[in-house]
Amino acid sequence: MWVELKPGTPSYMVLKGTYGEKVHETFRMTRQGVRWRFQRLFNQVYVEAFLTILMIEKTFGMQLRDHAVRVSRERHVIREDVADRSSQAAGDTVEKTGPHRR
Repeated sequence: MWVELKPGTPSYMVLKGTYGEKVHETFRMTRQGVRWRFQRLFNQVYVEAFLTILMIEKTFGMQLRDHAVRVSRERHVIREDVADRSSQAAGDTVEKTGPHRR
């Protein structure tokens, strides 16, 4: 799969390529669900985030971008660490109680 930009006013992104037969297993949703999610995330949420960034940078200047990138990377690492610890803790619980008891 890949993403293409479709020109227009405004332009928009389109998910291209075959989703494969196991799309429901990979994304845990139907092919139509993948298209809807893509439309929402890439053409609404992602683009709106950049509109917000442009507004903030217009007001406060572009020097904030480096700070924002650093903070977001640090938060990403923290979230991954928490997720890893949570999955390890869940695995420990399964080992102690067995796979069918909680």
